[in-house]
Amino acid sequence: MRLVALLSGGIDSPVAAYVMAEAGADIVLLHMDNRPYADDEIIDHVQRLAVQLRKVTGQEMPLYSAPHHIAQDAIKEKCDMNYQCVMCKRMIQRTARELAKKLNCGGIVMGDSLGQVASQTLKNIRSENFGLDFPVARPLIGYDKLEIEAIAKRIGTYDISVERVNGCTLVPFKPITEADPEKIRKFDEATDPNTLTRMIADSAELI
Repeated sequence: MRLVALLSGGIDSPVAAYVMAEAGADIVLLHMDNRPYADDEIIDHVQRLAVQLRKVTGQEMPLYSAPHHIAQDAIKEKCDMNYQCVMCKRMIQRTARELAKKLNCGGIVMGDSLGQVASQTLKNIRSENFGLDFPVARPLIGYDKLEIEAIAKRIGTYDISVERVNGCTLVPFKPITEADPEKIRKFDEATDPNTLTRMIADSAELI
């Protein structure tokens, strides 16, 4: 079982990659490079998380970086502001899907924990997956924050994850918590996410 695991730089995503590695998955890491909507330091931050994950799992865990700002620009220009995070997650998963297909991986790993942030409500997760048609593992979905933090501390990723790095400046003041499927369809027509994310995945680089 070979999977592409998203690695954002926060607490949850490295724990999700670790949990799936411990379950027997061969993990490929993918960071969605959000610059200029994130600090330049995020790349070093994510690389150090990858090093720690390799150390604790014994896996090679190659780390790819994809230019996510291309998708973010399209969402910002063509979608309602309060849908930025939901549409962002749709683009992220589609980019991961396209990279997974190129690397012969059978699915995606996300660090979602149900209800922890606006993009992780049940209705939003459904909207983010609409039309994806590709397996997504969410090993932390029923964990609470304290449980996730405890694992992060045990595997040595916590101290790196909590370093002050700005991951995204596009988070809306009032993000949608119950995305409307009809609006998602409208925004898809405006942004053409499948074509866009194929291009972004093709631009992903091994770092």
